[in-house]
Amino acid sequence: MRLRDAFEQVEEQLHAALVRHSIKALRITVGAVFLGFGALKFFPGVSPAQGLSIKTIELLTFGLVPWRAGLVGIATLECFIGVCLLANRWMRLAVWLLAVEFVGILAPLVLLPGRLFSGPHDAPTLEGQYVLKDIILVAAGMAIAAGTFRGGRLVRDDLPPAADRHDTSH
Repeated sequence: MRLRDAFEQVEEQLHAALVRHSIKALRITVGAVFLGFGALKFFPGVSPAQGLSIKTIELLTFGLVPWRAGLVGIATLECFIGVCLLANRWMRLAVWLLAVEFVGILAPLVLLPGRLFSGPHDAPTLEGQYVLKDIILVAAGMAIAAGTFRGGRLVRDDLPPAADRHDTSH
């Protein structure tokens, strides 16, 4: 067996394992992140995002929701999403709640850009880095939704590896 053939065989096995397990792994890790960060918000002064969350709540609700109630609401929402993802239960509801959560996660980019990018040379502050990191959660949530919502899943195709499909030298 040539080295290339052996490499492709390992690659095929790895790809099959990734197709079988990657959405599940993503669902579990994102669930743990939501549960963990949501739980922190139940304890005043513990969450590194507390100040940003309070200001965002104030702006999104036009000051009509008291910050403590808003923070408990966010904490509850994040914990519930986390539990749903970890347990793989109520996924349809979890996906819709993720969509709502993503509006709040990304709102500071529009509502508070000065607060997020006031570092040296307009570099992101720690809060800005926190929100930018959350963009990964948005993408992960989209992948989880695509892989679980309404029967979605990753599927392997029967095509040969990409290198062979585009190789016209033989």
